[in-house]
Amino acid sequence: QVQLVESGGGSVQSGGSLRLSCAAARDPYSGYCMAWFRQAPGKEREGVATMNGSGFAWYSDSVKGRFTIAEDNAKQTLYLQMNDLRPGDTAMYYCAASKPMDSWAATCRFLSADYNSWGQGTQVTVSS
Repeated sequence: QVQLVESGGGSVQSGGSLRLSCAAARDPYSGYCMAWFRQAPGKEREGVATMNGSGFAWYSDSVKGRFTIAEDNAKQTLYLQMNDLRPGDTAMYYCAASKPMDSWAATCRFLSADYNSWGQGTQVTVSS
């Protein structure tokens, strides 16, 4: 499994920005799906962004155009840049890593079962 440590959450007003970070020490010679999920109180966990080893990313419709997933490979750190935040974005955000994939260009999905390593979560609160 991959050790994941998130940081960067906090409180912001509607329209503001935050950047989440996730330190993800793992085998540099294998491709993984790396993702950000979130879970609001009383709601199911949902995937918001995921990226394969080649850097191709997928986004949920709710965040497309506002959030960007990226990775600094040298630092093995995953980021989620969140712009134009809305109260509906309020949730605990989790970084997740899959097992090593067969291909660096694997298709990544928003299924929790595809990911076997999870961070502790970081809270994002957006006020109106």
